[in-house]
Amino acid sequence: AFNLPEVLNAFRPRTINEIRKAIELAQDDINVGVIILTSENQGSFCAGGDQNVRGEGGYDDGTEDAPRLRVLDLQVQMRRCPKPIMAVVYGYAIGGGHILHMLCDITLASDDAVFGQTGPRMGSFDAGYGSTHMARLVGQKKAREMWFLCKFYSAEEAVRIGLVNAVYKKAELEGEAMRWCRRMIMNSPTAIACCKAALNADEDGAAGVALLAGQATRLFYLTEESKEGKKAFLEKRAPRFRDLPSSRL
Repeated sequence: AFNLPEVLNAFRPRTINEIRKAIELAQDDINVGVIILTSENQGSFCAGGDQNVRGEGGYDDGTEDAPRLRVLDLQVQMRRCPKPIMAVVYGYAIGGGHILHMLCDITLASDDAVFGQTGPRMGSFDAGYGSTHMARLVGQKKAREMWFLCKFYSAEEAVRIGLVNAVYKKAELEGEAMRWCRRMIMNSPTAIACCKAALNADEDGAAGVALLAGQATRLFYLTEESKEGKKAFLEKRAPRFRDLPSSRL
């Protein structure tokens, strides 16, 4: 959870590295079905990159050897994570914080949430997912409006244009988020992982196709055909694939 209320939960390199580590741990934990990205305080979800530590070539809070844009690594990690990631947004989701919620698979927002981009006003932009994925969500015209005008949008407007899945009263949001999680964890995690990879594949190019293919390969390893291929190799004999029912396509 973001927890830098003095800067409306704007992120720094350390923040991003901590979130990346948390997602990695959650991804490997069989007891975790859904990953939630939210804020520790309800005044703001995330106001983007902390301009206090923005330097030449990226952000530098003293935790790394040079200024970097680690948030781009986080964006890719979120797309590749096989588990659903849900943003629970209180208050401001602005700039880089707005992009992070868009990259989550599901976004739930409080009724006082505010969404928007500020990059061009501050000498910044995101020409990657922040532009392309936004256009997929809201359409080309609306995406250009959001970037070119740097307008802010209410939670009601965000759900209307497809930025957000649902809006709830602030006092009810956490409980509703748990309800969404319970619905998701009732379903097949493998099916969800494959659906996520398929939904991402066309937008993520060859890397997206490779991830989807990797899920298919993992499932194929569970078949009798795959097991027969491995067994035949270890026994130094020709595989007998045609003897298996699964080979009769």
